[in-house]
Amino acid sequence: MGTILNALLADEFVIYVKTRRFHWNVVGPDFGELHKFFESQYEALDEIVDKVAERARALDAISAGSLQEFLKLTRLKEQAGKNPDAGGMLAALLADHETVIRSLRKDLETAAKLGDAGTNDFLTGLMEQHEKMAWMLRSYLR
Repeated sequence: MGTILNALLADEFVIYVKTRRFHWNVVGPDFGELHKFFESQYEALDEIVDKVAERARALDAISAGSLQEFLKLTRLKEQAGKNPDAGGMLAALLADHETVIRSLRKDLETAAKLGDAGTNDFLTGLMEQHEKMAWMLRSYLR
């Protein structure tokens, strides 16, 4: 489970950094609202990052902790360069959350096969959080 949790940790960190970047760089008529919205999302993601790292440690795995490791392990696409417009930011984050949700579904199957009920429960809770964040992002895009 350590390998799976480190891949998840990398995903969570990448989406956290991307959300924070968009919080800093959003512009346009919805600046105030989106600035606060992105802040609420990156604060939730910050907590998730910590919980994933601690779950890995609880299972006696070493948690990844460098940018180089995160970029190697992530299942998300890093988005360097020019910032997208506000709609592009929302769409990029939605795509990342949907990728994390799909990955979590696969990870849940693995945890179940290994009989790891604690991690299964943990991953289910994370999936629910990402589903809620995706719903909020999707609502902005409609």
